[in-house]
Amino acid sequence: MTARVALVTGGASGIGREICLALARDGRQVAVADIQEDAAAATAAAITDAGGNAISVRMDVTSTSSVQDAYLEVVDRLGAVEILVNAAGWDKFMKFVETDEDFWDKIIDLNFKGMLRTTHICVPPMIAAGWGRIVNISSDAGRVGSSLEAVYSGAKGGTIAFSKTLAREVARKGVTVNVVCPGPTDTPLLTEIAEANADSDRVIGAMANATAMKRLGTAEEVAPAVVYFGSEAASFTTGQTLSVSGGLTMA
Repeated sequence: MTARVALVTGGASGIGREICLALARDGRQVAVADIQEDAAAATAAAITDAGGNAISVRMDVTSTSSVQDAYLEVVDRLGAVEILVNAAGWDKFMKFVETDEDFWDKIIDLNFKGMLRTTHICVPPMIAAGWGRIVNISSDAGRVGSSLEAVYSGAKGGTIAFSKTLAREVARKGVTVNVVCPGPTDTPLLTEIAEANADSDRVIGAMANATAMKRLGTAEEVAPAVVYFGSEAASFTTGQTLSVSGGLTMA
């Protein structure tokens, strides 16, 4: 049997990159989709160098035409997309009263509508095939809120609600939809966000202290949850939200 094809958005770095590597180790063919073309190619090369099968594709999840073009390229080169992981995301620490509509639009377009675009094109063929896995990367910010991340938290909360609803719609079609919520995780994006804040050390320290384990997580610790939700073993698991957050939330 040909290895199932997984499409991972935001796969060039951070959590997305580790998800790509973990899925490849689990025997999946991986399409590394990202707007950072060189970094995406490097992730794909790391997989092929280790004996896996991967390609990189340029995808801007804020553009419907870019999503469509990248999707068709993946299908042409690897075959039907059977596992979709929406890991692309971005944020910036700001008090809500200091944000404006341009900022709202950027956060929502990338973190929420980007997921809608990829899911909208991937789900119909999954339904037709009678098998599919959607894994959406949200955040514990979407479960309990997070200081200086009001709009991001709202978008990530919307990701959870959307995923539960879609899970109900496709449950009898062989397609599952689940959510992984990382807590504070040591990634290049977190470093970038924190360093833009004058009190970056204090901000990072407060994040680590908020977890029961009193430390940041790693991208490698998030990836296994995605591998499970994308597996054949998760056939009776849908509409679920799993926090990988060192005990930041417990529910």
